Amino acid sequence: MRILVTRPLEDGAEIARLLADMGHEALLAPLLTVRISGGPKLTLAGVQAVLATSANGVRAVAARSDMRDVPLFAVGPQTAEAAARAGFIRVRNAGGDAAALADAVCGWADTAAGPLLHAAGEESGGELAAALTAKGFEVLRETLYRVEAAAQLPDAAIQALKDNSIQAALFFSPRSAGIFADRVMQAGLSTAGVTAVCISAKTAAALRDLPFSDIRIATAPNQAALLACL
Repeated sequence: MRILVTRPLEDGAEIARLLADMGHEALLAPLLTVRISGGPKLTLAGVQAVLATSANGVRAVAARSDMRDVPLFAVGPQTAEAAARAGFIRVRNAGGDAAALADAVCGWADTAAGPLLHAAGEESGGELAAALTAKGFEVLRETLYRVEAAAQLPDAAIQALKDNSIQAALFFSPRSAGIFADRVMQAGLSTAGVTAVCISAKTAAALRDLPFSDIRIATAPNQAALLACL
């Protein structure tokens, strides 16, 4: 199959390699661009652990701190892999979403052992911090990056949709799915012959106004489960 990949460019390139190993062709159409914030080095002394809810958070921490021995609690396997590649040596993987991470932290950390630092993006909600605060943890939010929406689909993606040469499209977040829906409708394009493969029900809901031939939802909110939908 020829599959549209809507992730930011760095993550999309990794997905393209995995799809090639599965016998598929990827067409990269990044709808989001990650901008890591500049600033002084992060002070992680006294921080019990870093909370990373995306690979972007890992990259942002790595860019702003040389410490790699601080424990890093990752939301899922892709975030954990990014942490390992960045050199973090004490990585734990919650294997799910922010709610799964909040639950896992209770078994990994001690409310009396110091604050947790959430490596957050500008658009990140406060659900994780709220859940952990309710459990007695102190959570410090550090906004380290922002994610900007693409003004339009890449020309190659537009042409592929016009040619009906895309069989499936991968969606990793409600935000990217919503941006895709907006850009497709603005351009007057059709997704009638495309299968949407979504990481969650909320992501699928953001596509409800488009006429996909099928919408599939991963059984778990991670990359492996999403790819298994293919």
